[in-house]
Amino acid sequence: MRFILGLLSALLGALAGWSALAALVVMLAGPDRDGGIAMGAFFDIGPIGGVVGLIAGIWLFVRFGLVRNAAPPPAAETSSAAPHRATRLSFPFAVTVLLITAILSWWGWYELIRSPYLSHGYMTLELQFRLPAGMTLPDKEEDVRIEVEEARGYANALLPANWRAHDGDRKAIIASASLMYKTRHRAVSLTLPGVPTQSWPIDLPSDPDPTPGFSPWRVASEPPPAKIEMHFRLSADR
Repeated sequence: MRFILGLLSALLGALAGWSALAALVVMLAGPDRDGGIAMGAFFDIGPIGGVVGLIAGIWLFVRFGLVRNAAPPPAAETSSAAPHRATRLSFPFAVTVLLITAILSWWGWYELIRSPYLSHGYMTLELQFRLPAGMTLPDKEEDVRIEVEEARGYANALLPANWRAHDGDRKAIIASASLMYKTRHRAVSLTLPGVPTQSWPIDLPSDPDPTPGFSPWRVASEPPPAKIEMHFRLSADR
């Protein structure tokens, strides 16, 4: 039991040190839209905190996890040998370590084994934007910025070669992006030159199935003067 508790204490210390240092780096670095800073912080800098946490976990176990038994009553006066005081596990420390282990195990099951990823795997979100009558499209693809927010991450939508389209006499934009996470918070935003950024919520379930067709056209949640419309369709990649 001592070995198991000591091992858990060391592993918990390593996990805490690894996560804390990585989180500190991400917090100091500021917003990270493509995930590069978070990946570097977790895999390149986090192990340093893991080593420190491992050592701290072992020290805490030796310092607080083991306590000495009360001294035995004095032996006969003729005995000159010093009494041996055996050590035992600290019950409060053992309960704390086991409780933290149970909480982290449940969190690991919830986030990893249960999987935060969509049941269908990566899914393609097809987007179409319809501009008001008389409004023209930008000349360059670089002037069009479409951003898809999923959970707490962001991704730039891709424009195909035929991204310039039309719906009758109204100009339109075609784009697509990949969805991968189970979440109820999804949104898409469009930024064009000279036009304030417009955003639309993507009303899909947390773990959606492919949609049979495009959703109805809708304007932005807080439409600026240029009332651009958007609709979408979701399809499975496999």
